[in-house]
Amino acid sequence: MAHPFRAQALTAALLFVLSFAPAHADTPVATPNANAAFMTLADEFFDRYYFPNNPTTATLTGLHQYDDKLEDYSRAQIDREIAALKQYESRVAAVDAGTLDEMTRGDRDLALNYIHSTLLTLETIRPWEKNPDTYSSGVTNSAFSIMERKFASPATRLRALIAREKQMPAALATAHENLKNPPKIYTEIAIEQLPGTIDFFKTDLPKAFADVDDNTLKQEFALSNDMVIKALQDYAAWLKKDVLPKSHGDFKLGADTYAKKLQYDEMVDIPLAKLVEIDMANMRANQAQFAQVAKELEPNKTPQQVLAELGADHPDPKKLLDAFRNTFDGLTKFIDEKQIITIPSPVRPILEETPPFMRATTFASMDTPGPYETNAKEAYFNVTLPESAWDKKHTDEFMAQFSYPVITVVAAHEAYPGHYIQFLWMQQIHDRVRKLLGANTNVEGWAHYCEQMMLDAGLAQSLFPNDARQQKLLRLGQLQDALLRNARFIVGIKLHTGEFTFDQAVDFFVKQGYQSHAVGTVETKRGTGDPTYLYYTLGKLEILKLRADVEAKQGKTFTLKRFHDDFMQQGFAPIKIVRHAMLKDDTPAL
Repeated sequence: MAHPFRAQALTAALLFVLSFAPAHADTPVATPNANAAFMTLADEFFDRYYFPNNPTTATLTGLHQYDDKLEDYSRAQIDREIAALKQYESRVAAVDAGTLDEMTRGDRDLALNYIHSTLLTLETIRPWEKNPDTYSSGVTNSAFSIMERKFASPATRLRALIAREKQMPAALATAHENLKNPPKIYTEIAIEQLPGTIDFFKTDLPKAFADVDDNTLKQEFALSNDMVIKALQDYAAWLKKDVLPKSHGDFKLGADTYAKKLQYDEMVDIPLAKLVEIDMANMRANQAQFAQVAKELEPNKTPQQVLAELGADHPDPKKLLDAFRNTFDGLTKFIDEKQIITIPSPVRPILEETPPFMRATTFASMDTPGPYETNAKEAYFNVTLPESAWDKKHTDEFMAQFSYPVITVVAAHEAYPGHYIQFLWMQQIHDRVRKLLGANTNVEGWAHYCEQMMLDAGLAQSLFPNDARQQKLLRLGQLQDALLRNARFIVGIKLHTGEFTFDQAVDFFVKQGYQSHAVGTVETKRGTGDPTYLYYTLGKLEILKLRADVEAKQGKTFTLKRFHDDFMQQGFAPIKIVRHAMLKDDTPAL
């Protein structure tokens, strides 16, 4: 998490700002001195301004000199940052791109768009004023970042945690001053997550530091932790009693703000109506393929009936983590045999349950160490399990998303060759801006692309060489996940432009995205606060077109491995920047 008021999917996505005078030559030419000056000033900003003001981001990035600090959630801090950003915006814009080489020019574009996006968030979207979960999940993430990775001794990390906990009640108190008429759904999500959040402080944190042998330190922790628990309990009670009845705000961004966010975050300026048209065409193609595969499996049943059978074929919830873990051997063997991509390290991610403050809106995720972490280098593959208090119907409906075929597809997305492999590649990039800044159409687009690409390359035949039915089921699982992302695309736009109500969005996930009602509800909740989660399908389609264009250019010399390795070397940049680097032109991304 970067600034506490920014909902960025990239945990370590950081702002790059600089002061650099434009060149005065009549014909700008890229020079090493200009590139070096750009990066020197970037380093100065990261080290002297950004990290000190975003200590949780610093911890997650692997810089631990700020571990005892907590973000300032006050309105005064918001105003200070807005004023500073406007100064930096003009300075970055003044840099003459013609004096920079290809990579650094892309860095400048990344920086400028990130500044624009951050100002749009702070001034127009205003989560600090609209979203109660900003505060409760914000402080919890700050504690979790200290607990999760063993980057120092337990006692050292516990001291840092205590220092942060002492600042948390005041951070939660700023919500009383900042929140003004939040949308009801935002308040409901915050209330829904708070019991798990409180349990995290009651149970998970003490358990994580149980081995500390300094009794004085443990007593100090008990006091600070109790203080946070009490503050969170009071916060939950305040939200239920005072905030929820007065939560009549609107979560919708509106078409203009939505288009600006998409342009700043993803460098995509296609009109929203055209984007809907593009996704609907892809969705119809996926539905048609789903119907064909379903008919081959069960000629006398409807696709919905086949889907229900697919959803019923899932592991026991207690064995779900093992089921994911068991996919790794087959996936990595296939990647090596088919020369899909270079795997930079044999170390595998660790499967664990999703942290409590993320469970309301997340089914599975990859949590990788920051690019500057030198000690705690573990990566965590998080999977959300059903709650123990749920009845059988609710549990079965939830587990329908984790059928065995879908588990393989999700593992390809999150781990091999998806997010985890991309993370391993990022460790080899020395451009600091590319290590820290990027776009979701690249990150999530790559992972979603991998689901389809692996099956197109023959994964089903490799895993089940003598079982045509299992091969078809795996394709069906991939298509179901693709339809989920197609539905996100449409729901994100139509929710935030007022074309869908919440219930209509849930219904769209169920009827057009082939999801259960429980999944549709969670996905729609997410869409209220993550409006541009169309980036999965949008990014996948951009990468598929980029691959086709590169293959057309390279002809017989083209290979998947070369294409994927070259793609990885561009970092997390928007596909527009990647296209220019790989094709040396500005042909349309779609």
